[in-house]
This record gives sequence, C-alpha cells and structure tokens, in this order.
Amino acid sequence: MKALSVAALVLGAVLAQSALSRSGGGALGDLVLVAVVAVGLLHGRVAGLLTGTAAGLLQDALGGGMIGLSGLGKSVAGYLAGVAGTQFIVTQWMSRGFLFLGASALNSACFVGLSMLLGLRRYANPLLEVVTQAVVNAAAGVLLFYAIEFLPVARERWNAVLERRRKRRYH
Repeated sequence: MKALSVAALVLGAVLAQSALSRSGGGALGDLVLVAVVAVGLLHGRVAGLLTGTAAGLLQDALGGGMIGLSGLGKSVAGYLAGVAGTQFIVTQWMSRGFLFLGASALNSACFVGLSMLLGLRRYANPLLEVVTQAVVNAAAGVLLFYAIEFLPVARERWNAVLERRRKRRYH
C-alpha cells in the first residue's frame, strides 16, 4: 500500500508539473522535487533515493531533456531528506520549510551546474531562478505536509458522519 501511494503521489506530481510547464512558459516550482522530498521525509533515505531516481528519470523522459540530469539532483535531495528525517526532528512547519529550501537549492545546484558544465543551457541569472524555485518549493512542501496530516483526520470525521447517518436510518 505504501508503494502504491508513493507512486500515485509521484505520478500526480509529474503530470501536474508537465501540465504547468507546458501551459505558460514554465512553472515557478518543482512539484516533483516536493513529492520526492516528502517521500524521503516520510519513508526514509532509501525510499527517497529510489523515488528521486525514478521521478527524475520520468521527468527527463517526458520533458525531452538529457536523461538523468533531473534524476541525479532529485535522488540526492530525496536521500538527504530521508537522512534528515531520521536524524532530526522535522515536525514543525519551519523545519520542514528549511528542509525543502535546502533540498531545492541542492537539486537546482546539481541541475544548473551540470547544464552549464555540459553546455546544454545558459542562464541569465541562475541565482534568482534558484532562490525563486526554492521559496516556492518550500511553500508547496509545507502545504503538502499539512494536507498529508489532515487526511486521516478528515477520514475519521467523514466516517463518524456516515456512522451517525447509518444509526439514524436504522433507529
């Protein structure tokens, strides 16, 4: 069940990211990275590493770029997020936000650095792009964790409502 929910999260992030990037000149954040870091935090370093590798390769294959460029940064970010999740207490929104900021900066440094090193793309102001993406990813990551933490509460409330309706019907 865990693998299925991870796959659904990553596939949804890849599809949303590709739809956002095709609709209007590019997305500000990287939803796939947010999903990878969330998996690393929730399930550990090996899950973060494998999810980052698979999600990055899938994103490269769908994006038409060099295969493996996104996979490298995302796998390192997912692994380090898993390490941070097991070694530190990352439960408050601020610590999660800083973790997403760091993971985004690391991913962007890998991607931009390798792109420039290989001569694939020139960046006019890479620092501005990295900072903007890191801030957007941190906000999206904190919101994703609020949603993940709210889902079990919402399910319990919904089941309680259904139980009350069932009791009223039969009494």
